[in-house]
Amino acid sequence: MHARQHTQGEHHWPTTIASLAVGTAFFALWLWLLPSWLGFRIDAAGAAPWRWIAAVPSVLGFAMALRCVWDFGRTGRGTPVPVVPPKKLVIVGAYRYVRNPMYLGFIVGWIGLWIVFGKATPLAIVIAFAVVLGVALFVVFYEEPTLRQKFGTEYEEYCRNVPRWIPRLRPWRSGSSGRAGDLL
Repeated sequence: MHARQHTQGEHHWPTTIASLAVGTAFFALWLWLLPSWLGFRIDAAGAAPWRWIAAVPSVLGFAMALRCVWDFGRTGRGTPVPVVPPKKLVIVGAYRYVRNPMYLGFIVGWIGLWIVFGKATPLAIVIAFAVVLGVALFVVFYEEPTLRQKFGTEYEEYCRNVPRWIPRLRPWRSGSSGRAGDLL
């Protein structure tokens, strides 16, 4: 009897599906629970027609975040949730341009929604800035040290070449030059 040999891609499906399930739950939280807390009211009749242009970056931002969730499962063989982290450093797709594309996608998506619905209250803006600050601190004081510990020199090289928040113009490839620095 010959054991069936699995192709490399077949082994990725369980973690890819798990990552997408976690991502879907996360998107559900952000898209259905938080809008009412942040002052969004769907009143399309009262919105200026130009506001609907912001739907484009909003959709693109959320799509990028979802693609990052896919990359965590497919390439990293894990999820974005710290209890089931990726087993492999994810340096594909948008991660070749910026170290935190999932967060950036969410930020762009939410800014687009605020423009479309035009209902951001001063309290909602303060809360949004607090959330962004919290995410930035989480990245610097938890995520990055954890990734340095887990992936070592591979992550160090990645950090030296791919900026934290402002995307590179050209995609980075492991082993290539073109330093971006840790300050961005």
